[in-house]
Amino acid sequence: MDTLIILLLKMKSIKIITFLFLILVFKAATSEKVFAQGPPIFTDSPLLLGLEGGGIRTFGKYISTESGKSYIQPLVIPYNVTTDFQIGGIQPYVFRSPDNGESQSGFGNFTLFGKFSIIQIDGKAKTFRALLKYTQTFTTGASNVSVNANASQFSIVTGYVTINYGIYGTLGYTFVSNDLPDNLIYNFAFGYPILPQKYPPFQLNIFIELNGIHTLDVNKHLLFVSPGLQLITSSTFLIETGVQIPVIDDRNTTKFAYTLGIRFLFF
Repeated sequence: MDTLIILLLKMKSIKIITFLFLILVFKAATSEKVFAQGPPIFTDSPLLLGLEGGGIRTFGKYISTESGKSYIQPLVIPYNVTTDFQIGGIQPYVFRSPDNGESQSGFGNFTLFGKFSIIQIDGKAKTFRALLKYTQTFTTGASNVSVNANASQFSIVTGYVTINYGIYGTLGYTFVSNDLPDNLIYNFAFGYPILPQKYPPFQLNIFIELNGIHTLDVNKHLLFVSPGLQLITSSTFLIETGVQIPVIDDRNTTKFAYTLGIRFLFF
């Protein structure tokens, strides 16, 4: 009798453990479905975990203008202090090739940033997030490839993400030193996953974005339409590419900008 009771208790324990395990797997899978879409390419994301969290991001950005060509290779390293607070740094290396003159290269200005989550409303397979972001750019770069001015930017970043699509937006204001004009920035992104959602993630996403900057005092406006493609090969790695095409350019300077990059989550 004692042996039978022990056997029944063991079977009951196995059922309970199995049931709890299935619940955990289901929660992990549904959570991954919401966020497997990946962050936008040119617009900030309010999500601070996963591929938007602590890790490393680098990309090459080729810019063609009326006066020449530029290539920028930034290294971005964010770190999650908590689940609601992230800090990080950006160090670009810049190559410039003017149509009239010699090519120049060197490190660009260094930027520190901080993000703090202020709103999180989660539903079934969907979430709405908002955060405050502050960036500070210092005049640490080579004078031949960098702007000789400090810049402080305050912005609010929002996003509504479901398993079927994601909508993101950013609105910010930049204070620039040395009597240079301040500017207003705004970004909008719509993301759509092409492949069926699954776990572990393997996803192909398309993005269409609007990226604008309005320079005050001189009253100049630059607005890009930015289509992009993003391939997520695992929960820790993605490849992305996109092109920025100016639809409004009051200065008639930018022809287009092309980006190809990776993100790798390593802590």
